[in-house]
Amino acid sequence: MNSQYRNSIQHQQRVKKREEEPVDFMRLSDKEIASCISEMGIPFQASDILKPNPQVIQMVFEHLGELVMTTTRDTLDPAMRAAAEDVCSEFPEIVPTETRLLMGFFVQLRTMLEQCGINDFSFSDLVRPTHDRLAKILSYAINFIRFRETHTSVIDENFNKAEATKARIETLYTENQGMEQRLEEMKRNRKAMEVAVKEKMRRNDELKARLLELRKGQERVAEQLERAKAEKARSQATLEEKTERLVRVRQESEKLRPYVLQSPAALQSALTELSDNLVREKAQIDSLERRCRALQTSGDSFTFVQNDVHNCVKVLEEIAVELQKEEEEDARAAKNRDALAERGNNVREVEQNEKLLQRQLKKWEERTEELRRKHKDRDEANKAKMDELRELQKHLREERAEKGREMDRRKVRIEQTEKKMADLKDNIEQEVHSAHEEYLKLESHIKLYITEMEQSI
Repeated sequence: MNSQYRNSIQHQQRVKKREEEPVDFMRLSDKEIASCISEMGIPFQASDILKPNPQVIQMVFEHLGELVMTTTRDTLDPAMRAAAEDVCSEFPEIVPTETRLLMGFFVQLRTMLEQCGINDFSFSDLVRPTHDRLAKILSYAINFIRFRETHTSVIDENFNKAEATKARIETLYTENQGMEQRLEEMKRNRKAMEVAVKEKMRRNDELKARLLELRKGQERVAEQLERAKAEKARSQATLEEKTERLVRVRQESEKLRPYVLQSPAALQSALTELSDNLVREKAQIDSLERRCRALQTSGDSFTFVQNDVHNCVKVLEEIAVELQKEEEEDARAAKNRDALAERGNNVREVEQNEKLLQRQLKKWEERTEELRRKHKDRDEANKAKMDELRELQKHLREERAEKGREMDRRKVRIEQTEKKMADLKDNIEQEVHSAHEEYLKLESHIKLYITEMEQSI
């Protein structure tokens, strides 16, 4: 009876201890954790969880990170090396390579475990792991991997859609950048062509004004040349006439010379007259020579002017050629303007395509946001369902604990009743034994009394 009572008390203490301990429904047993890690290709036993080795645990975590995030220490090495060079490039030996890689891997691993439900992961879990913490972290990670494997199709589908959308966005962004560069280049070419066209038009206007001035100058020079030619002709005719008159006067003087010598007075008068005529003739000859030299000079000037006129004509011809070139350039400019207008239309089409693609991108973003919202609603529904299941489990556990306590109380009562019954049984047996002894005593007394009576009779 005492042993049964002690066993019941120990059972109650164990039940009470189990009720006081927090129960984590996601926690796995050590053997199950070891088997799951061994299935991943890492030799692992339950004793490695009871007595964790930091090197082995770090290797396990690194394998989990590579499995879930495709991240290892080697992939983190370039980024961590660049960060170390930026922070302490002069003293690289301050932070060893292994420590640097371990710290970078710890940051990535903490992000992954936050998604798994471990929000208090610390660096000591890598360098000084304990049994309880390690079992909890590995249990959550394994449950997350199982959940991920059960929803691989949905995750891959959403991931592929996200990657396709991302690739499409990058393609559209690249095309947009190319179109913008082409548009900027076309705008620059248009501005350069507009400047060149304005310069050509200004130069054309200047050449036209210069051509008009040269034409007017040519007309004035031609008029002056005609007047000079007419004056030269008149001067030459006058000179020839004066020369003929001089020759005739000399001939007449030679004819009259014999007659003049016969009379001194007449000769003197004739001489005086002839001297006067000679002076007048010399003066006329000098004036005619000066006029001839002036006419010669005018003729030379006219020749020079004629050469200038020829040069002006050549310049006008060159200007005509330049004007023809300008007209050709104007035609090319018109073609370029047409091409520019066509390119402007192409740019507008590109802008319309860009707007259309942006609208499509916005629709895809809205669809993605809708999928995220649905996924979030689904997660919230699953979370609510999980909370309900937890509440139900908690309620069932409470009922089970209550029933266990009731059973323990009933067991105690039964044991107490059994003890009382045993005590009563002992008392009854003692009473029966004492009554039997009394009966035996009475029987012996009766027999003795009967014997004495028989003897007395």
